[in-house]
Amino acid sequence: MSAKKILFPVLVVLGVVAALALAWWAQKPGTSLAGAAPSGAPAAAGPGVAARAPLVEAARVEVMPLSDETQAVGTLRSRQGVMLRPEVSGRVAQLNFRDGERVRKGQLLLQLDDQLPQAQIKQSQAELSIAVANHQRNQELVAQKFVSQRSVEESAAALEVAQAKLALAQVTAARLKLLAPFDGVAGIRNVSVGDYLKDGADVVNIEDMELMFVDFRLPERFQGKVKKGQVAMLDLDAVPGRRFSAVVQAIDPQIDANGRSVLVRACLDNRHLQLRPGMFARVNAVFGEREQARVIPEEALVPQGNRQFVIRLKPGVDKETMVAQRVDVKLGIRKPGRVEILEGLEAGDLVVIAGQQRVQKDGMAVRLAEFGAAPAGAAPVPAMVPTRPASAARASTPPTAAAAGPNPCLQAR
Repeated sequence: MSAKKILFPVLVVLGVVAALALAWWAQKPGTSLAGAAPSGAPAAAGPGVAARAPLVEAARVEVMPLSDETQAVGTLRSRQGVMLRPEVSGRVAQLNFRDGERVRKGQLLLQLDDQLPQAQIKQSQAELSIAVANHQRNQELVAQKFVSQRSVEESAAALEVAQAKLALAQVTAARLKLLAPFDGVAGIRNVSVGDYLKDGADVVNIEDMELMFVDFRLPERFQGKVKKGQVAMLDLDAVPGRRFSAVVQAIDPQIDANGRSVLVRACLDNRHLQLRPGMFARVNAVFGEREQARVIPEEALVPQGNRQFVIRLKPGVDKETMVAQRVDVKLGIRKPGRVEILEGLEAGDLVVIAGQQRVQKDGMAVRLAEFGAAPAGAAPVPAMVPTRPASAARASTPPTAAAAGPNPCLQAR
């Protein structure tokens, strides 16, 4: 009697285990109670298999213009700019310019009182005349042997001293004049006629603004990309709605150790004088442009270590499924939400952008979601909406009017 009590629970447990095992076996993919399919049968062998294929979302590889660029901030500065200051002290006698007007190289802008230096010049000129006459007379007398050669040498030395005194007086008088060092625009003066100026006092600034420079810094990783002659596009808060182009003129050979950045200087044509030194600029440095760049959504990437993969879809044995294949790709430029493909994919290829974790191996059959791409022969895959490339953005902004004549930036290179 005790043996029957022990045997009954054992049989119940064995029955439950058998039932669970049968239920698990019946639910395996490719297996049914009516008859199991061979283990080597293809994934897309019939409607039942297609219904069990995992759903994925996909997009096609698009071709669009793409620019290799980066953003920075910079400051405008004039090609030449100087604050005029007198070298000597004196009282202002003349001001020969107006605030904000154009000045020419060599134009007299300010004259200090030079009465004393002018008197010294006249005295030196008189002494020079006497020295010249004495020297000529001694030369005539030495030929007649009325004076010695020593007298001629002394008169020659006196002549040189007189010439030096005159030159010194002229230089002293010239230092009382402030001349424009180059063509430009005068700023706002800080002095008036009658003011007594000490040496080094600020008088007025002169700015040559027909050609402007913009200085900006780029991270050191771009030092191998930026080259002379490349174009940078500028947006300025002071001139809204307009975009200016600048040509890279120089690259500082030294990397800033504090910010690990390289200083770049670009040139702008400013013959219309729309820009001013000191303006803040947002710089978009363009290193290169490709009209036929292949791009995919960033969601399609499957990183593994230092390599990047995507899952490419090929048509399956029927119209309802596609075959997944993992592809190693080489990446190029990254944009918000998109990435350029340099190697591994061709334009029009179909790649998975959602549901990669459901694809367990190459050659696996998958189905496309209704809002994703469709296999060949079905509805076309919705194309990605491309971001507006830099070239199109520049074309949409009102261009700056070009001044007549050659671009001074190209001449300055």
